[in-house]
Amino acid sequence: MNDEIRRPFRDAQKDVETVREVPDTPQTRAPAYRLAFADPEFLWRDELRPVRLQLELMKPELLMKEYGIESTIVLFGSARIPEPARAGEAATKTLADYTRYYDEAREFARLITEKSQTNGKHHVIVTGGGPGIMEAGNRGAADAGGVSIGLNIVLPHEQAPNEYVTPDLCFNFHYFGIRKMHFLLRAAAIAIFPGGFGTLDEMFEALTLIQTERMDPVPFLLFGRDFWESVINWDALADAGTIAREDLDLFTYVETAEEAMRVIETWQPRQA
Repeated sequence: MNDEIRRPFRDAQKDVETVREVPDTPQTRAPAYRLAFADPEFLWRDELRPVRLQLELMKPELLMKEYGIESTIVLFGSARIPEPARAGEAATKTLADYTRYYDEAREFARLITEKSQTNGKHHVIVTGGGPGIMEAGNRGAADAGGVSIGLNIVLPHEQAPNEYVTPDLCFNFHYFGIRKMHFLLRAAAIAIFPGGFGTLDEMFEALTLIQTERMDPVPFLLFGRDFWESVINWDALADAGTIAREDLDLFTYVETAEEAMRVIETWQPRQA
């Protein structure tokens, strides 16, 4: 319990500890006797999904607020792009060629952290906390001596957080939707590197929020014009009228970390 907050009611943690000391009887062993908030089987019930959603929203929010995080730079990209020294581990030649984006992501995160994170609270790099491009982002922040956030998610084949995430800012999620909220709640810029379904999902969600004015516009950087124009026919969407031609101005292509920094430093939101 926070020592700065004094309340006249008994502390919940003390009650949990007290319950552990009661006599062992059929009554005290029964699931019904467990305190509701200390009963995992109860919290895992389908009916408790709204509570779990709320908890997953609140825990990272409270911990980041207590840490003092005020703004973030979001970095999305493939978990399958290794660092150049491990290019031989890539599943395809294309992925091996894309190892240059690992270096660009690492350098971008380093430059952001060196320039903006004088007190560890502003423009903090946030990634999905896993390998590949995510690792590069957290690693670049560590290169600059700064902190960074990792938002992991439990997958069927569990991946451990990369070693460069700041431990106090390493979170784990069950719900993809809540995780994506935390990516964007403090976003001052979004940088997207080549990736697969997950990266595309995160990119289109953020673009949709900005396009529909549910989120304020921010610098939106797509690293690797050749990649993005080969996997998405943006002009076809505009030609078909399913997006407005000016929606193509929501993002900017960049190739290097230095170019990305210039875009962020000179960025102005488009006029309505």
